[in-house]
Amino acid sequence: MTILLTGGTGYIASHTAVTLLEAGHQVVLFDNLCNSQRDVVARIEQITGKAPVFVEGDIRDTQLLRTTLDQHGCDSVIHFAGLKAVGESVAKPILYYANNVQGTISLLQAMEAAGTRTLVFSSSATVYGEPKYLPFDESHPTGATNPYGRTKLHIEEMLKDVCASDSSWRVSCLRYFNPVGAHPSGLIGEDPQGIPNNLMPFVAKVATGELEAIGIFGSDYPTADGTGVRDYIHVMDLAEGHLAGLRFLRDHTGWHAFNLGTGQGYSVLDLVAAFERACGKQLQRKMLPRRPGDIASSYANSAKAESELGWRGTRSLDDMCQSTWKWQSSK
Repeated sequence: MTILLTGGTGYIASHTAVTLLEAGHQVVLFDNLCNSQRDVVARIEQITGKAPVFVEGDIRDTQLLRTTLDQHGCDSVIHFAGLKAVGESVAKPILYYANNVQGTISLLQAMEAAGTRTLVFSSSATVYGEPKYLPFDESHPTGATNPYGRTKLHIEEMLKDVCASDSSWRVSCLRYFNPVGAHPSGLIGEDPQGIPNNLMPFVAKVATGELEAIGIFGSDYPTADGTGVRDYIHVMDLAEGHLAGLRFLRDHTGWHAFNLGTGQGYSVLDLVAAFERACGKQLQRKMLPRRPGDIASSYANSAKAESELGWRGTRSLDDMCQSTWKWQSSK
């Protein structure tokens, strides 16, 4: 297959590109480089020995997307492009709706015009909102608590409507939990521009001395140690989940949702301790008030992905931290 990856030079997309290329597929990366680097393309080639195609462009440029799909004969799309910081989405909701929702409408218009109707969507466990029960399964009611989560939920609902309107569409919505870690080569990993919004890259920059202390938002949650609990999943497990989601669509039409997580919740302090083991030193931390839009605990029931996709996360929290440290310390 030839697969278009929107947001293709980003963190999760670049690791997925490696997995797809190693599985024998052709890959086209489409990205505006607003939160990634062009040299990721060369790093992917260095890892795999295969050069992905790269197209620089904004997801809202429908004509460029249509041209890219036609020119390269893309028969499927994995849609990663989107802004993803919860705190920023609370401060800048218009930016998030414009980029994430408007961008997806643009992509769907281009796909429809090109006759490409197979899509794997990079969704999020934030679509569940406050937990009614844990672990989250795909039947849990949806209801996001922040603009970022609502963009993901709106997109899922749009995709469901599209599939209901035309039985030739094939869509997998992959609801990931908290992706962390890096490729074992140390050549690609999470590399946000500016001060990271996500915990793991922030911790890594504290470990290298680029940042002074780990900001821990909230120490009074109803959890074992008072800090937020999340289901951290290794990015390579997640990349393999996208390949599984794409393979599933060969035999299934319509709209489908799958959780991608490990089913294990770790607190912020658990992750910090694991990273200290990986880097061999203690890291300074600073307790801060809760962030708007955050919830206390979130972890997955991924039984559906295991039974229907033949996928499950296998890499440990220590694997996640060790690979991140290798990536961060080799840069």
